[in-house]
Amino acid sequence: MLRSLRIKLSLQSSVIHRKNPHFNNTLETLSSSPTTKTPPINLIRQFSSSSPPPPTPPPLSATPSTSSELRKYLGYSALLLSCAVATYYSFPFPENAKHKKAQLFRYAPLPDDLHTVVNWSGTHEVQTRVFLQPESLEELEKIVKDANEKKQKIRPVGSGLSPNGIGLARGGMVNLALMDKVLEVDKEKKTVRVQAGIRVQQLVDAIKDHGITLQNFASIREQQIGGIVQVGAHGTGAKLPPIDEQVISMKLVTPGKGTIEISKDKNPELFYLARCGLGAFGVVAEVTLQCVERQELVEHTFVSNLTEIKKKHKKLLNDNKHVKYLYIPYTDTVVVVTCNPVSKWKGPPKFKPKYTLDEALQPVRDLYKESLQKYKRQPNENDSKLSDLTFTELRDKLLSIDPLNKDHVKKINEAESEFWKRSEGFRVGWSDEILGFDCGGQQWVSETCFPAGTLSKPNMKDLKFVEEVMELIEKEEIPAPSPIEQRWSGSSKSLMSPASSESKDDIFSWVGIIMYLPTSDARQRKQITEEFFHYRHLTQTRFWNQYSAFEHWAKIEVPKDKNELAVLQERLRTRFPVDAFNKARNELDPNRILSNAMVEKMFPIEDNVTT
Repeated sequence: MLRSLRIKLSLQSSVIHRKNPHFNNTLETLSSSPTTKTPPINLIRQFSSSSPPPPTPPPLSATPSTSSELRKYLGYSALLLSCAVATYYSFPFPENAKHKKAQLFRYAPLPDDLHTVVNWSGTHEVQTRVFLQPESLEELEKIVKDANEKKQKIRPVGSGLSPNGIGLARGGMVNLALMDKVLEVDKEKKTVRVQAGIRVQQLVDAIKDHGITLQNFASIREQQIGGIVQVGAHGTGAKLPPIDEQVISMKLVTPGKGTIEISKDKNPELFYLARCGLGAFGVVAEVTLQCVERQELVEHTFVSNLTEIKKKHKKLLNDNKHVKYLYIPYTDTVVVVTCNPVSKWKGPPKFKPKYTLDEALQPVRDLYKESLQKYKRQPNENDSKLSDLTFTELRDKLLSIDPLNKDHVKKINEAESEFWKRSEGFRVGWSDEILGFDCGGQQWVSETCFPAGTLSKPNMKDLKFVEEVMELIEKEEIPAPSPIEQRWSGSSKSLMSPASSESKDDIFSWVGIIMYLPTSDARQRKQITEEFFHYRHLTQTRFWNQYSAFEHWAKIEVPKDKNELAVLQERLRTRFPVDAFNKARNELDPNRILSNAMVEKMFPIEDNVTT
């Protein structure tokens, strides 16, 4: 209060002196006597009609004091303005100002040789001066040899699609995007040998003329083959194993033993350990895959509910080559998607959909328009027309309006439920076209894998798991968007696979929870991240041990807390052969140039570990 009064008086003084002709003369002679002290100046004017004439102007020596006061209060004003700006960018915005963005500042330009590598979801980022892309096996061998001699990190990184950034390393990375050739196709044996940098879509396009394709696919086609194998990725279908089971031989370029070839016949112990090896043993240079005959599939999408699913679950798992469930929180909707080969006798089904795509999307479009009005938003001029947006793009736009408002998210989920009800029907296409899935925009995701019995005797724990997650969401009022995706796979002989089992009959369920990052606003992304990790923590503490659930290697998030990290390390030891894993790392990568902080924290190697 006192400060504001002083500023007010200073401003009054300025006004008075600008109106006084003697004040200008005072400024002109400011330097004449800078050190002379003068008595205080009377800044109060009389405004009555009988007021006396203005006082005699102060002597010239008073001007330095006046100028000093002015500079002082101008400094106060600048300080207040700075505080206001800092406050604006430091505290949460009110509800009606969430469209404003807190800008991130860079204090210095980045060096020309610094590479910024960000994963697809924008959730993990590193900057490094070492990002190598060899074009041949010989060049890769030289890179690995030189790096090992210099103890230079070169973490293998693929397409950067892993939500947890498992391939990123600040110390340095090697990427095989330029080693993407098909080396050999054996049409009779249905095998293909490829360089590990080839992307899934490139591969299936290259071998389709030979009448073969991959046995199963993950949701996205842009993964490099080396990466999709090393993290234990999977498709869906209880009769089909994870993708690493399609690998019948590998060529690894290792720091410790050079280039080695492994298979079930050549060093089988290492083969089954390294097939899902997290890039920790060597750079996967070549992979030989067991393929299958290329087939047309019929995809059938229909809407059900958990009560009905429980009655038909065993039949759905056994009768369909591929099957998945999409649960929509805060509704009883379960979207069931099955895929099977087109019948050679019956041919594709004849089906006329009840709704066009525009009609199916209408509930979502209507909600978007309604939400814009409710939140008093204007569509961005640079945005695509509403009629041009896909369903997942519409969902992202809706979520970006108020992503953590449970009631808003609930309305979006209800609109999505209606969309799927209007989208029931059949679709026919080749397996590499049908088995993909539009995952939506950038996101946080946690996917766990746990045993679900056998095909002949499913234990039904897979459905119980999701049922309890759905109840948790409603009880805790989590703003959980759709879907909770549930898929299945057979077992894998790869020792580090989350679906590892010695029994061929075992089946595993994979369940993913999600929160989208539909905005570039740094503050909002941080809030969504915090809410997601709260959501994930609740599922972890209540269900993971109960169901023997372990996270997908590309989606596991290593905790920062030391106690939580110790719990994770101990848990991993109960499921995976950690000692054998670390022993092989010591032999093949003694200087740990292929590791990163994530691998080191999950699988710490003591100095006294013997090789």
